[in-house]
Amino acid sequence: MNKTPPLAPFRPRLLQDMRGYTAERFARDAGAGATVGIVALPLAMAFAIASGLNPEAGLWTAIIGGFIVATLGGTSVQIGGPAGAFIVIVYGIVERYGVANLLIATASAGVLLFLLGLFRMGNLVRYVPVSVVIGFTNGIAVLIGLSQLRDLLGLDIAKMPADFFNQILTLAQHLNGLNWYALGLGLACIGGLFLWPRLWAVDSQFRRQLDQIDTVSALRATSRLPAPVVALFTLTLASWYFKLPVETIGTRFGGIPQSTPPFALPAFSWETAKLLVTPTLTIALLGAIESLLCARVADQLSETPKHDPNQELMAQGIANAVVPFFGGMPVTGTIARTVTNIRSGATSPVAGIVHAGTLAAVVLLAAPLAQHIPLAVLAGVLLFVAWNMGEWREFSRLKQFTNHYRLMMVSTFLATVIFDLTVAVELGLVMACVLFVRRQSAIFQAEKIEHSDHTLRYSLYGSLFFGAAAKMDPILAEVGSAKPGVHVELDASRLIALDTTGLDALEQLHKAILKHGGSLSMTGLNPQPKSLIERSGFAAHLHATPGKAERPADR
Repeated sequence: MNKTPPLAPFRPRLLQDMRGYTAERFARDAGAGATVGIVALPLAMAFAIASGLNPEAGLWTAIIGGFIVATLGGTSVQIGGPAGAFIVIVYGIVERYGVANLLIATASAGVLLFLLGLFRMGNLVRYVPVSVVIGFTNGIAVLIGLSQLRDLLGLDIAKMPADFFNQILTLAQHLNGLNWYALGLGLACIGGLFLWPRLWAVDSQFRRQLDQIDTVSALRATSRLPAPVVALFTLTLASWYFKLPVETIGTRFGGIPQSTPPFALPAFSWETAKLLVTPTLTIALLGAIESLLCARVADQLSETPKHDPNQELMAQGIANAVVPFFGGMPVTGTIARTVTNIRSGATSPVAGIVHAGTLAAVVLLAAPLAQHIPLAVLAGVLLFVAWNMGEWREFSRLKQFTNHYRLMMVSTFLATVIFDLTVAVELGLVMACVLFVRRQSAIFQAEKIEHSDHTLRYSLYGSLFFGAAAKMDPILAEVGSAKPGVHVELDASRLIALDTTGLDALEQLHKAILKHGGSLSMTGLNPQPKSLIERSGFAAHLHATPGKAERPADR
């Protein structure tokens, strides 16, 4: 009998990384954290606004959530905070249930995430097929891009609907109100985000010409500034200086409070909680997938120790349980900021803590300046994020994969765009299970190797389970047409798995043989089928010969 596995130990990676920590490592972590904090500033505001929340909700989610994930998480370099993948989910929940219920669903999802990590279920997320992940990631990218067209075009729309077709209809109905200034700022932002890193690439013509000049060290230093920060600063300055008639954070939200958010308990009732089961599960599932995928990317890019999935889920759970009490939105691992953190030289969770501190300092000291930021510029940032988020090449590569892969990916993508992410993930997982059963059932074979008046011999290959049990019917038909007293021998040396439905098929075959005056034997039984046959008592009713393998049976 297998013992119940123990609960996962609570061991934050920060404690491990602090052993032998040096001043040199702190300098690297501080630099990386400050860089990521600056990068996170426009993204946090943009994610919150796109989700139907105030910009400060995204900022304090990045500050508080990022601090908790860095302090308690199971990775050395992952950055936590609001993510683009949650925009569609959060917007839909806010539209349907309201902000207060979003906070309850987020906190409940945090509890669920913590329990998933505590009970060592971190590795289960890896069972989600890659085709499903790509399908809903591309679908979310499309929806993010669509949701930003209102601000990019400067359209006077009070509130965008949550579903795909109504969004398109609403945009089409308001196109006559296009604001060319807003569109110009948005396109300039997208162009700048695309050109800035290429302008400063080592092999670029511009960089080679600068290297020949000795008096441009200050200009060359600007190459270290992240593209979103450069776009945000320059285009905000241009909009303010020329007094462009575009909507800004100040005109829509009244600016960002220059203070810490108050701790507040959202109104809670069990009646409301019952209605939030689906949103809670959606936030928890997406948060787990995003954070652990991000952690795996960090493992590939960084030389730090591999992540602990269970500890990471527990930290994500605590972050999501705490942040709603300060008016925040869901927290997860963020791939773009984590990659920036790694490339900036981060070596430990201290970089994530510095990132949170940098953001907090900017918000508390420079919050009034944010009121001048044009929403069209933030829309340009999110459109660029959405483009980079999608794995568009996978569509052109579909012809290289099986029909199963194509069906799961395209169906998940369409379901995400047309319905919502919950339906898409449920559909994708159901299809993955159905197609897996179909594929495994196709592998199982019952091959006839001898047929005489007195003996029927068959070789069983693969897994005899509920999806393949019908393949035993031809043997039943053979027994029915054989002479009385026939002996049936099943070579099970290549039968690797047996479930109760497969066992029932064997028992039905045995009953048919007995009615025909014959007998049944099985040879070469492997451990798992042998264990089930013995525990069920079926072994006592037939002539069973064990196989050569003597490994312990899987009970």
